[in-house]
This record gives sequence, C-alpha cells and structure tokens, in this order.
Amino acid sequence: MTPASPATAGAPAVLYAEHGAVALLTLNRPQALNSFTRQMHRDLWAALDQAEANPLIRALVITGAGRGFCAGADLGEFDFTPGPGLVERANPGPIIDQAFNPTVRRLQALRMPTVAAVNGVAAGAGASLAMTCDIAIAAPAASFIQAFSKIGLVPDAGGTWFLVKRLGLARALGAAMLGDKLSAKDAREWGMIWDVAAEGEDCLDKAMQLAARLAQMPTRALVETRRLLHTGAANGLDTQLDLERDTQSALGRTHDYIEGVTAFLEKRPAAFKGE
Repeated sequence: MTPASPATAGAPAVLYAEHGAVALLTLNRPQALNSFTRQMHRDLWAALDQAEANPLIRALVITGAGRGFCAGADLGEFDFTPGPGLVERANPGPIIDQAFNPTVRRLQALRMPTVAAVNGVAAGAGASLAMTCDIAIAAPAASFIQAFSKIGLVPDAGGTWFLVKRLGLARALGAAMLGDKLSAKDAREWGMIWDVAAEGEDCLDKAMQLAARLAQMPTRALVETRRLLHTGAANGLDTQLDLERDTQSALGRTHDYIEGVTAFLEKRPAAFKGE
C-alpha cells in the first residue's frame, strides 16, 4: 500500500488501447505507484467491458505506468482522522468487498487469457493482481512484496489463495508473514510468475508478444484450461475427471476443435477463431 497521491488532472486511472487482437490496459496513477482507488477499480471494469465487447480482442495485457506496476490499495481511501468512529471509518472490509474482490472475480471470469507485464514494484494487492492474471512477465528490476503484516493485516485480493497455489505453503507463509521483498528472479524460480524479461528487454514488449501468440490460439480452450486448473486442487480426482469429460465434450462442438484436428491431419497451421 502507498499513501494517497492526487491523480493526474483529467487523466483516466486506467488507459485502454487495442493492438490487433490484444487489448492493453495501463494502470495510470504513476505518481502513486498505480495504487488502487475506488475510481481506478471502476475504470478498470470499464476497460474490461470494452475489451469483452469487441469480439476481435482475444487476449489482454495489464501493466503499470511509470516505475511501478501496482502498490496495492491507496491508503487515502481510508479515513484515519482521530475521533469517534475511527475504527469504522478505517475498516478495509468494505473496499475489499466492493472493489478488490469484484476485480479479482472479473479477471478470473474474463473470456480471454490475461498477461501481466510487471514493470516495477507489485506490492500487496498489486502482487495479487499479477497472480490473478493467467501469465505474468516481470522486468528484471521488478519486485513483489506482501506488505500486509507490516500494517497489521493479511493478504487480500486473493493473495492467501494464489500464494499457496503458486508458491506452496512453506514459501507462502514466509512471504506473507515476513513481508520481505521478493526479486523478479526469485519470483520466477518460486513459481509466482512465468518469466522475467532479459536485461535490456522491455517486459511490456515481451508480454505483448506473448499475448499476440495467445490471441491466435483457441481462446475458449485456454479459458477452460484456466478454470479447470484452478478447480483441480480443491476437487477430488473423480470430480475432476467428470469436469474434464464435460469440458472436452463442450469444446468438441467448437469451430476451433474441428479446425485444430483438421489442420493437424492436413499438416498445416490451424486458423483458430476463438469460437
């Protein structure tokens, strides 16, 4: 988390651009390390609406403006003025329920794969945001910090769920309790992120190239893969086997399945449509 900083006058908190079949969303509060306000969540939802409304968009990249990816929640959203009602006014529960949780759920339900281009520090809910995306690419100098224990809180925005799934319990406990900075290299080696850009390589360029590749793949199959992998750890084998069967059966009626197998048999590249 970071103290409140005023937004750039007249600038939206989230920028939206389309690059072919890839939508690029840029968190745009660089003076506050792109920490989240309620308005920033609303702007993010509007950008996601815009991407989903365009059938040509088949992958999405999220990055941050300036030197940070996202520093979590902007503490200016909480009222710490001394006096009556302080505990109620400073309560983080409502903004988690009304803003952060809907953002996580929305990204996890998106109809297209998502890539995080972590260009700088990802702290608190910012680290959760990177893990919420399907694939994360970090700049060599990027870092990940579970800052909650330093202010008497617990990881949120899905942090307690993603950390265990990505790191395993031992490393998740260490990262969450100690609140030490995790380098991009260690984040990759521990399984928090997919890859780190090479020295001199722009992590956003690398993320956009990866998203462009995903955008040419069978979109529905990618999204169903996300869903099954996330449910797999909680389900028993029999339940998961049934889900795999049902999902394969549904995907077996899609254009991309027929095209993929036909292209394989004809020894040519498949022309997927995301349908």
